[in-house]
Amino acid sequence: MDEIVVTGRRKEARATVRLTTGSGKITVNKRDIKDYFRSEYVVFDVMKPLELTNLIGKLDIRIFAKGGGVTGQKDAIIHGIARALVKMEPNFRKVLKDAGFLKRDPRMVERKKYGRPKARKRFQFSKR
Repeated sequence: MDEIVVTGRRKEARATVRLTTGSGKITVNKRDIKDYFRSEYVVFDVMKPLELTNLIGKLDIRIFAKGGGVTGQKDAIIHGIARALVKMEPNFRKVLKDAGFLKRDPRMVERKKYGRPKARKRFQFSKR
């Protein structure tokens, strides 16, 4: 199998995912995934697309993630892995789509409005 290159996105985060056949090694920004994401829950979430398609330990995944925070990068990586798996094997599309991994989460941070402390928060009201 040739190398498959796909981009996943979430908020301001971008993740370029490179998929090749191998021993199941996953690296994020040239570091092991467990070193990059300290939380085991995040690593567990990233493995979900591979779990659904029964490909854990069969593919090497190199990821370059930038922008956003931990959650944004995690979701961008999941999105990228799912898209790469569909590119590799179109039959995986139904399973991954039903799990919601192929939809880019469109929610973005609301902009701060002038005259307000935050996007929606208002200053304390005083009648007198």
